[in-house]
Amino acid sequence: MERALFIGRFQPFHLGHGRILELMLEEYEEAVLVIGSAEESYTERNPFTGGERVEMILRAAGEMNVRDRVVPVPVRDINRYDLWVDHVVSLTPPFQAVFTNNHITELLFSEKGFKIIKTGPIKREDYSGTRIRALMAEGETHWRDLVPPAVLQYLDEIGAERRVRRIYKGE
Repeated sequence: MERALFIGRFQPFHLGHGRILELMLEEYEEAVLVIGSAEESYTERNPFTGGERVEMILRAAGEMNVRDRVVPVPVRDINRYDLWVDHVVSLTPPFQAVFTNNHITELLFSEKGFKIIKTGPIKREDYSGTRIRALMAEGETHWRDLVPPAVLQYLDEIGAERRVRRIYKGE
């Protein structure tokens, strides 16, 4: 089976991630989405748990009618670039290509012989988890247009906006 891999923190899963997923599935049978920093949660940079991010991915994939072609894999940070690719490979099903816009990811995976497909920024000015979280913290509502409807519903279910606001305020 031909698979491609994409690494992100998905804090939260947004429309830019959805577009990359579409591109992956145009070329490959399955998409492995590595959830980076899976051990972190309830911080400004990583307010959502690994499990919550898995759920966001599955709901978005279900909404896109590709749930059976998406494999989310939570991965802990090890903070050792020389071991990181082997760490990721040990936790994921086999894959042939890596979709990325990150220079370090490109360098490390290409050195291990993986095909690299550069995604380029997908409306980075809009589709940025950092920006979305800041909008949530500020009480702005237009962040809601930057995530897939199924993810928005889930974020509402878990009280994400309130959580992010409280984390940013240090409560």
